[in-house]
Amino acid sequence: MHRIGRLPEVKVMTAARAVEVVRPGDRVFVGTGCATPRRLVEALEHGERPLDDVQLLTFLTTGAVECCDGLPQTRFRHRTFFVGSDTRELVKHGRADYVPLSIARVPQLFETGRIPLEVALVQVSPPDEHGFVSLGVSVDITRAAVRHARTVLAEVNPRMPRTRGDTAVHVDRFAAFVPVDEPVIEYRHAAADAVAERIARYVARIIDDGSTLQVGLGRIPNEMLRYLTERKDLGIHSDVITDPLVDLIERGVVTGRRKTVHREQVVASWCLGTRRLYDLVDDNPMFQLHPLDYVCDPAVLAKNARFVSVGQAFAIDLTGQVCADQFEGELYGGLSTQAEFLRAAAASPGGKAIVCLPSTTEDGSQSRIRPLLHPGEAVTIPRGDVHYVVTEWGSAYLYGKAVRERALELIEIAHPRFRPELLEEARRLGLARPDQQLKSAVAYPAEEERVVSLKGDRKVLLRPSKASDVEELQDLFYHLSDQDVYTRFFTRLTSLSVSKAEHLCNVDYDNEMAFMAVAGEREGEFIVGSSCYYVDRATNLAEVAYMIRPEWQGVGLGGALQQRMMEYARARGLRGFTANILAHNAKMRRLFQAGPNVSVEFADGVYEVRMLF
Repeated sequence: MHRIGRLPEVKVMTAARAVEVVRPGDRVFVGTGCATPRRLVEALEHGERPLDDVQLLTFLTTGAVECCDGLPQTRFRHRTFFVGSDTRELVKHGRADYVPLSIARVPQLFETGRIPLEVALVQVSPPDEHGFVSLGVSVDITRAAVRHARTVLAEVNPRMPRTRGDTAVHVDRFAAFVPVDEPVIEYRHAAADAVAERIARYVARIIDDGSTLQVGLGRIPNEMLRYLTERKDLGIHSDVITDPLVDLIERGVVTGRRKTVHREQVVASWCLGTRRLYDLVDDNPMFQLHPLDYVCDPAVLAKNARFVSVGQAFAIDLTGQVCADQFEGELYGGLSTQAEFLRAAAASPGGKAIVCLPSTTEDGSQSRIRPLLHPGEAVTIPRGDVHYVVTEWGSAYLYGKAVRERALELIEIAHPRFRPELLEEARRLGLARPDQQLKSAVAYPAEEERVVSLKGDRKVLLRPSKASDVEELQDLFYHLSDQDVYTRFFTRLTSLSVSKAEHLCNVDYDNEMAFMAVAGEREGEFIVGSSCYYVDRATNLAEVAYMIRPEWQGVGLGGALQQRMMEYARARGLRGFTANILAHNAKMRRLFQAGPNVSVEFADGVYEVRMLF
């Protein structure tokens, strides 16, 4: 039990009396999220005094704007840093102004007076025995508002959790306290649909054990948390934390043991959830809530190794420019802190910067991957800062790649219905070769990825190929010996053209299939081996071929590729494999003969081999 101190009786009053300090022309800050001081705002809205030119400043509020017949009702002009549910209609009707600014920069504007504050309205916990209240579930920019406003008014709610970190404010800082006793506002993300679930699964695959996560608002990033239950020792350093985090802590997934700053602690700035989350953070030393300018401080973020940022966007163009604060021509959300976290993840050793979005609008009528962003869709994240992009059709890694490579990777994760149109526009814009084709019309089969161990403690990822593997496949070719080239292609090739390389990796995942064996981190992977097959539907057999870098030969990679191909082919009802092998290619003969039901015929220096499953 908390030891509760006493409020100064002279400062305890009704909400109506407290807001009498507000004068015409004042700038009034309203506390954030689930700590929105609704009774104080209500008293201000329903007061009888004329309050001309009063302006309400908000980040993200809940229930601070009343509605009548679906229309917002307010006597004041609003100025907001985030277009949320309270202010969206106000912005549309010209009653609120959106400030496109990182939320982490707002405290500095309060401090310097560039954004003056006369009054701050907040909600706090009761004081402790030392006279300190807690800002509870919303520190964010509220801490700076409390620090720099001329007058601070607070609702005091015994149900507001006391949180650790930089959340304590002495009662002397407040001009008035308004007692309230009601449940802290709760927020639940809308249930994820099948598209969001598929995206969440793709995102979760990218996240490694020991990562420190920042997870932004939105259904997809929060759904992603549900698919991390098999990870170990994750950490959290995030602007906001939500309910799915509770399950990960209870399962022992989030421990923070491998964090490099604030070890074994969850660092955040505000909570957006239910009583279950609030009970967990209440007086819990595992949780440290700090102002956003600290949580997003580049010097602090730079100390986080393996830092992963997961944010949601509304649209992206084929060069990688991201729009995250406008949706179908309307302002929606805001810059928030996405850019800071993405840059930090990109700079972090082992970090990953991830942007996710559905491939189409909700009605399926438009692709969110566009040749060019639409008029009115501002660039929230410049293309130079974009690393991973994930849709329900797969993931693309753009960083360090040319615009043509980016365009092809993004088209591969667009909805199949829009891929031909996007490819045609990419050709017109010079973002794709005139002869570029795409064979796959399905989602990238991420479920077919396998990590395999080889001799000498080597590990590789065996994954389905992509059309964008062309350049890396050419690089594999140029590492082969002349003899390897001859035994693979039956001719003395000195180069592998783009069209030949595409034939080996641009497949439809059905009649044609290819697997790449890749080494290195996902962000800098390189192909060390490849396998492919092409189905003859007349016989229901597939012709197969392999390429392996010389330094990766003799470690079992050929056998691993063959086993993976067999598993995939069996699942699709194929009868077996065939191959033509030159007489002197003993390694390939041994590889094939290790399979089941092998028959061999020899003619003109070539073994015709058949393997039946």
